[in-house]
Amino acid sequence: MKFTTSLSIIAMLMASSALAIEPEDLDGRAFSAEEYDELVAEAMANTPPNNGENYVFGFANLGRNAPFFLLVENSILENAEAAGVEVLVTDNAFDGQTALANAESYLRRNVDYVIEFQTDANFGPVIMQKMNAEGIPVTAIDIPMPGATFMGANNSRSGFMGGLYLGQAARETWGDETVNTGYLVVGELPQSGAIPFMRTEGQVAGFLSEHPDFPEDNIIRIDTKGTLEGGFSIMSDAVGRIPEGAPIMGVAINDQSILGMLRAVEQAGRSDDAIFVGMGADEGAAMVEAPNFLASVGYFPENYGNYLVPLALMELAGMDTPSAALVSHVMVTSGTVCDFYPDVPCAEGEEISYSFDAEAFAAHVAEQRENPELADYQALIQSD
Repeated sequence: MKFTTSLSIIAMLMASSALAIEPEDLDGRAFSAEEYDELVAEAMANTPPNNGENYVFGFANLGRNAPFFLLVENSILENAEAAGVEVLVTDNAFDGQTALANAESYLRRNVDYVIEFQTDANFGPVIMQKMNAEGIPVTAIDIPMPGATFMGANNSRSGFMGGLYLGQAARETWGDETVNTGYLVVGELPQSGAIPFMRTEGQVAGFLSEHPDFPEDNIIRIDTKGTLEGGFSIMSDAVGRIPEGAPIMGVAINDQSILGMLRAVEQAGRSDDAIFVGMGADEGAAMVEAPNFLASVGYFPENYGNYLVPLALMELAGMDTPSAALVSHVMVTSGTVCDFYPDVPCAEGEEISYSFDAEAFAAHVAEQRENPELADYQALIQSD
C-alpha cells in the first residue's frame, strides 16, 4: 500500500470503522483516555484479549542506555496507560540473539501484540516467523521486519536533510575550495540492513549535492554500531588517517554515534577542524554544549507512542492499517533546540542560512527507487 501522510492514514483507518474519533484528532498528541476507551472497545469486539480481560503488549526496546530509546519507551507506556493496555518491556541490547530470546518470551507470556525495536536485520525474519506462527501482529520501529507494520524515520528525507545542512555549514565555515580538501566521515550501521543504509546514503547524497566535486576517496565510512562507544572507538582510528588541519565533516546514523565521534576528535585535539550534524535531536543539551555539533534532524521519539499504540489497536480492531507510517522531520539546531525542547536552552550565535534543495532531493529519491537493494522497500522511499 502506498504511504501517505499521518493524517491521511488515519482518515483511511477511521473511514473503515464506526468510531467517532476523527482523523484530525491525531495531530501528534496522545489520545485521551475516553478516546482510547472507544478504540479499545472496537478492538476487543474484533480480537478479544488472550487473557480474557485486558490487552497485553510486548515492547522490545533497542536499548535502554540513551535518551532516544527511553523517550520512545516512555511514550509507549504513557499511551498504553491511557488505553488500559499492559506493556511488558524488554531490552534487546543491540543484539539479535537477545532480540530473539525476548520475542520468544513474549510468545510464552501470551501477549496480544508486539512492538519490536531491534537492530539486526538477520534476526527479523526469524522473529517474524515465530510471531506469524502464533498469529501475533507486530510493528517494527525503524528497522523493517518482513510482514510487520513499519513505523519510523523517513530515511530518504531525513538523511538528505542532514547531509545538505552539513554541506551548507561546511561552505560557510571553510569555503568550497577548502571543503574539497577535507574528509566526510559517515557513521553507518551495516548490521541493520538496507533501510538504515538508506539514511546514511541520503546523508552522503545531501552533502554531495552541495559539493559535487568532493573527492570520493575522501569519504570515510565507519561502523559505529549505533552507539557512543562504537562511534568513539572507530572514529579514534579514522582521525589518525586524516591529515592535520584538513576539515573533518561528520554525519552518522544517530546522535549517540555523533557523541562518540565528537569525543574522538576532542581527544585527538582536532575539535577546531571538525563539524558534525546528527540524527534524532535527542541529545539537545550536548548539541548546545559542543560548538562543533551544529544540528540534528528531529525525529521526536517522545511522540512515537502516539502512533504506535493507536495503530496496534486499530490493527486488532480489524481496520485496514497501512504498511508504513513515517515520521515528519525538521532540522533542529543548537540555536533552535529550545523551540522544540523548552527544557534545553538555545545556544547563542548566528545560524547558517540553511535551505532545502527540493530538486536535488527528487533526483536522489529517483536514484533510490532504481536501487535493486531497495526493491522490496518502495513504500519507504518517500519524496514528502
